[in-house]
Amino acid sequence: MVVAGLGYAGGAVAEEAKARGFVVTGTVRDPAGARPRRGVPVTAFAEAGTAIRAATHLVITAAPDDRGDPVLAAHGAAIAAAPALRWIGYLSTTGVYGDRGGASVDEATPPAPGQPRSVRRLEAEQAWAAAARARGAALDVFRVGGIYGPGRSALDELRAGIAKCVVKPGHAFSRIHRDDIALAVVAAALRPDGHRVLHLVDDEPAPTSDVVAEAARLLGVEPPPEIPFEEVRARMSPMALSFWSENRRVANAATKQALGIAWHCPTYREGLRRILAEESAQS
Repeated sequence: MVVAGLGYAGGAVAEEAKARGFVVTGTVRDPAGARPRRGVPVTAFAEAGTAIRAATHLVITAAPDDRGDPVLAAHGAAIAAAPALRWIGYLSTTGVYGDRGGASVDEATPPAPGQPRSVRRLEAEQAWAAAARARGAALDVFRVGGIYGPGRSALDELRAGIAKCVVKPGHAFSRIHRDDIALAVVAAALRPDGHRVLHLVDDEPAPTSDVVAEAARLLGVEPPPEIPFEEVRARMSPMALSFWSENRRVANAATKQALGIAWHCPTYREGLRRILAEESAQS
């Protein structure tokens, strides 16, 4: 397996794949600055053609830019020439569904992106679908919710004094713990089945304020005071506002059934406890 983009989620995928018996190579922009991962050699992204041509499984975590998907742009010829490549996994975003006014979307819902970055993601999904068909490989498009985990959670924001309990009635976000991304991606790689859309979100879309309150409870501290969204929107960055402008609840039943999995963290509650347990084990 080649993991193109050995970052936060990609690193977890690589470690899970290694544990499940894959020989794994990861790509990074600068190998000299890459975090070491046991049993997972890294190669510079620009020089990854040889590894890709030898791959049986390819995972893409890199985001597209204005010029399209960077992996296809740099290594499309290597992918087309990879004789044993039989499965491709592309990590996209639930943002391709756009704003649904709080309604639910499932794996069969047609995308309707409203943000430029989500339009680019859908275009990248389509480009990978074409590449997979041309290569005769199975393809899984993973539409991923908000990613959290060790070092990137409400626990860290509370400790840093930057957590906020912003309240917007009826608004909820779908999330996924980093370890469950790894669980699902490797499960899919082991059970390829044509071209699938899979949802990497937990079982309970929830308001951000609920997550912050639970993190505060676990840390034994007072949560920040609740602030109405309308009071803080003028101070939000354009990126933050773009997330708050969309409201949808993302279902995952078909994904879990297709992969035969149950999440490590079915809600943010288990996810926050898992982070604390990992921190305790490392201390």
